[in-house]
Amino acid sequence: MLTLGWKASAEQFGPRDLLELGIAAEEAGFGSIVVSDHFHPWRDTDGHAPFSFAWLAAIGQRTRRARLGTSVVSPGFRYHPAIVAQAVATLAVLTPGRVFLGVGSGEAMNEVPVTVAEWPAPRERQLRLREAIVLIRKLWSDDYVTHEGEHFRTREAKIFDKPTEPVPILVAAGGPKAARMAGELGDGIIVTSGKKPELYRDELVPGLERGAREAGKDPARLERMIEMKVSYDTDRARALADTREWAALALPEEAKRGVQDPREMERRSREGADNAHTRFIVSSDPAEVVERIRPYLELGFTHLVFHLPGRDQRRSIELVGRDVLPRLRDLYPVAGG
Repeated sequence: MLTLGWKASAEQFGPRDLLELGIAAEEAGFGSIVVSDHFHPWRDTDGHAPFSFAWLAAIGQRTRRARLGTSVVSPGFRYHPAIVAQAVATLAVLTPGRVFLGVGSGEAMNEVPVTVAEWPAPRERQLRLREAIVLIRKLWSDDYVTHEGEHFRTREAKIFDKPTEPVPILVAAGGPKAARMAGELGDGIIVTSGKKPELYRDELVPGLERGAREAGKDPARLERMIEMKVSYDTDRARALADTREWAALALPEEAKRGVQDPREMERRSREGADNAHTRFIVSSDPAEVVERIRPYLELGFTHLVFHLPGRDQRRSIELVGRDVLPRLRDLYPVAGG
């Protein structure tokens, strides 16, 4: 079954505006609401960074059916895994059956300003994430957990308000090693659209499936979530212009690595603003949008979370809800109807 979701861009909107937009997204037919978790946004000008767990608690009480989750939290630096476990457990009690936890290995801009003097290499970040996932699951299932790990410790820690049913953990992956971890330790994977097709076909999907099989799981039972970067408008020029605010996404990885200051990231992004559209499906034709989404569906992605770049986000939500989502529902079975 296909889930069609909306990305709540906490870097772009303040908490109150984002809350109203989330309500509008559910009303427009989106079946999930997935919030980013930032301490610093991608840009200083008009940037925002509300606390994701507090915001999810609020949207959970203002909506009734949409699934709710993070994309993504890093449970290894400014958050101890036990705090993430407690926060998500509380959300799951407040909104039973609707919550998932999306985790990743972190970004310097969110972690270094708060807790880390020197940003670790990818291998260490992956090891921290691996240990954090194991500890979070243990805290959800056991009482008085003592954990003496390489990166984290707890001493007889107990979460008193546990979820009544397991909370899925989805693991963000940009390469095959993280994808393998998603299959091994997670209940699914999170990726982002707009990269080279062979990355998904030859590395991410096979990595997920390999990790699942090695852990004795059926890969077909794992959730495959993808953030679909779509700028759709009846005015194509407007759709193209909307992407410019997200120019940081089009920067090469080496240009973003280790940057912790939103002012510096904004400066670097300005230099590449003309390339911002390259990470998005930009169109004024809903049929074209669906056709450009189709290859991801054929790779088995079942949870599409629409990242809509426009500052007039309510307009974008309404247009995609009116013109694009019904076409996808006509082609594929959709969770919740």
